[in-house]
Amino acid sequence: YFPIKGGFFSRVQGTVKAVDDVSFQIRPGETLGLVGESGCGKTTVSRLILRLFDPTAGEIWFRDGEDRSDLATLSQKDIRPLRKNIQMIFQDPYASLDPRMTLLQIVGEPLKSNHLAQGSELIDRVAETLQMVGLRPEYMSRYPHAFSGGQRQRVGIARALVTRPQLIVADEPVSALDVSVQAQILNLLRDLQEQLSLTYLFIAHDLSVIRHISDRVAVMYVGKLVE
Repeated sequence: YFPIKGGFFSRVQGTVKAVDDVSFQIRPGETLGLVGESGCGKTTVSRLILRLFDPTAGEIWFRDGEDRSDLATLSQKDIRPLRKNIQMIFQDPYASLDPRMTLLQIVGEPLKSNHLAQGSELIDRVAETLQMVGLRPEYMSRYPHAFSGGQRQRVGIARALVTRPQLIVADEPVSALDVSVQAQILNLLRDLQEQLSLTYLFIAHDLSVIRHISDRVAVMYVGKLVE
């Protein structure tokens, strides 16, 4: 719930129930499509799973091997070791990449921040991941402005994959792309899922995209899961 504040002292005058009574399960290796109109709470759900928002109430269970953790109750310090296992692909390939960083810095940053690789090992991991998403390792020294929208989204996918996560939350990853490029990115995501045994929460409002990639579909309406 988000508070509505107003008046001279910014007192809480009400709440917006952005996500309320939403419950679903994603099985290992499957794609759950989360669909609904703009503003229904899909992106809020994704940010709750990643703990970019703190939930008002409820549970978010994540299985890491034999261990199960309730992400909703963990502090930011305790959730940090799990972040390498849950990554996100963002909607806008232009806004989600820092224009002042090279591809090596962009894709290598999750490895650095999670203390997974450094030096030549980091460069090798970045090169390998770029190849997996259809980009040449020689592009590592280039900046985002040198690439098209589809190529930038491949960089965003590489950044999400480089830590070898279990769960990827894809927040409308093809909605900002041309239709011909959308098909390429969707096919790439399916190939990567098969290759790396990935689990996807795929958020979209385009039903044809959802039909193409999903194993099961959950429908949201005004903050609730209705079907």
